[in-house]
Amino acid sequence: MPLRLDQLGQRVVVRRLLSGERGPPGGPAMSDVLGILETWDDVELSVRREDGRVFQIAHADIVTAKPVPPRASARQRIPPADVERICSRGWQPTDQKELGDWLLRAAGGFTGRANSALVTGDPGLPIQVALDQMTRWYVDRNLPVLAQVITDSDWLHELQSRGWSSARPDQSDVLVQVGSLSRARRARRGGRSPSRPAASEDGTPVTSAPQLQAVPDEDWIRLYGRTAGLDTEVVCAVLTSGERVTFASIRDPASDGVTVAIGRGVVTGDWLGLAAVEVQPPCRRRGLGRAIVDSLLEWGVSCGALSAYAQVLADNNAALALYERYGFRTHHTYRYLRPPNMTRPVASTVSLDN
Repeated sequence: MPLRLDQLGQRVVVRRLLSGERGPPGGPAMSDVLGILETWDDVELSVRREDGRVFQIAHADIVTAKPVPPRASARQRIPPADVERICSRGWQPTDQKELGDWLLRAAGGFTGRANSALVTGDPGLPIQVALDQMTRWYVDRNLPVLAQVITDSDWLHELQSRGWSSARPDQSDVLVQVGSLSRARRARRGGRSPSRPAASEDGTPVTSAPQLQAVPDEDWIRLYGRTAGLDTEVVCAVLTSGERVTFASIRDPASDGVTVAIGRGVVTGDWLGLAAVEVQPPCRRRGLGRAIVDSLLEWGVSCGALSAYAQVLADNNAALALYERYGFRTHHTYRYLRPPNMTRPVASTVSLDN
């Protein structure tokens, strides 16, 4: 099958003819090249092997070509609990407490991630004692008791056996996707360089480049749209938490500089976390989301990040398609559970971000 422009950054195998050489049976000689598809145009494509060597292959010399599954990467071998700890350090609550390996988090109801107990590892106490302490901690803060649990983990089955159930039965699980920053940069659609602007589906370029700032302004927070009725100081404290944080915005010069797209990046160690990539509905399909992600990727690389993650609801098809273009793959999933005696609706007290 022929390869396509939208497969840039994917692992492929190309069987090619070796010009001027003959094979053992006397026919044309052929050779396979396995690696990452780096460039593609109407004349040729290039494939970078694992050893770094790049092969330029004319379409006329291609016998067969097809994408192949990516090799299991070191990122995929990291335990889910370790990835969750990295994610938590990039989205910190205003109040937290360690309970053995568990992490109790509270932030006035702003997002599930900052207002739930990360239940991984050993709490250092008998299970029911740990659950009772966790419950009292959230009741004391007038927050619902929520446990963030990795799907298919022993803790998911343990809590369900004790009557815990989904805190958001009408919503899908959250996918934690990870990827390589070097691959993500190679996989940009059309192989455009960092200096080239993104383009819409019909080829129209984005007219305003993303701007990065250290704190979110009012327009950024307004477009993020999950802060109604919440303490502004708490919201800003969570958004700006982490080792290094930046906020990307695109303003439309045709609309008096109105903010039409946003995104957040946070670097923890050598990991870049991507979040809050939002585009105003009337401005979608213009390449704004990709321009935001591009700018955050470049910022992450400048901070020394090597890998990236994003947390996406499983039914958010637009976001999943966006990150797939950059080579992101699902590492694990998680969901929120609530105890059997919790009657207060979660939606009334916690902003239901993933």
